[in-house]
Amino acid sequence: MRETPDTPARLYQPGILDAPPPVARYLWFQLTDPRVDAAAIKEALTRVTPFVDGSDVVLGLGPSLVQALGAEIPGLHEFPGFSDHGVKVPATPGTLWAWLRGSDLGDLLHVTRKVQKALAPAFAARHVVDAFRHAWNDSHGKDLTGFEDGTENPEGEAAEEAAFAHGLGAGLDGASYVAVQQWVHDLDAFEAVEDHARDHVIGRRLSDNEELEDAPETAHVKRTAQESFDPEAFVLRRSMPWMMSMQAGLMFVAFGKSFYAFEAQMRRMAGYDDGVTDALFGISKPVSGSYFWCPPMRDGRLDLRRLGLGTS
Repeated sequence: MRETPDTPARLYQPGILDAPPPVARYLWFQLTDPRVDAAAIKEALTRVTPFVDGSDVVLGLGPSLVQALGAEIPGLHEFPGFSDHGVKVPATPGTLWAWLRGSDLGDLLHVTRKVQKALAPAFAARHVVDAFRHAWNDSHGKDLTGFEDGTENPEGEAAEEAAFAHGLGAGLDGASYVAVQQWVHDLDAFEAVEDHARDHVIGRRLSDNEELEDAPETAHVKRTAQESFDPEAFVLRRSMPWMMSMQAGLMFVAFGKSFYAFEAQMRRMAGYDDGVTDALFGISKPVSGSYFWCPPMRDGRLDLRRLGLGTS
């Protein structure tokens, strides 16, 4: 993608394009009172922006928050229902989301406290999930099942094209639309399946990550082949494993120039296209699903002009 002053390459939150960090923390905030007015929300966002560099802290706003500010972002809407054909894909609307990235959980705790204090009293933390890289190699990490995660991620200019809005105008170009789902793995069920059958759940061989030509139509790889959609449905995945006590799974995070690509993949996984559901649902279940808009950057700070903050 050719860089000019108006291209997303100069405008996006850089942490979106960067590889997943060694550790991360996902924070969901909600308004402390539905009567909190737009002025108080704007004050809180103004206070928190110095802590949001777009690299170590990536921020996303939910549709309800944008609406509360009397603003409108093209293509931004709540997470739709995908439950059908015997699978459940819950929608859990979110207000404000932050992805904290780093190398030490202690440091992330201190960043969390700064963000919390800046957002108070208008916002309070509703949910917190700590995540980590697992079995990292030069290009990808692994899911807790042992399968490589993000094999088909676009790279370079293709990643920028997939992840960031362009051609929408000032204050919108360089933004990203992110889908966030917390998946809980049933590792006992996964381990009870024979090796050959495990490979067919994903559609790749666990031992070498090679795609299986004879994988069934239920295989996750076949359900979500990004180039098989019309138009093609590429997203930039930045998912990471998580664990809390004896529960564990994957924080699925997919950035796009719109929600089209994620929705196309999710509909096919849930059986909307042909009645065939993804075998992944047999070993893992989503327990949340939210959409957020990640604003672009301008002069090293969040560009919130479309929300009525800052200069136009």
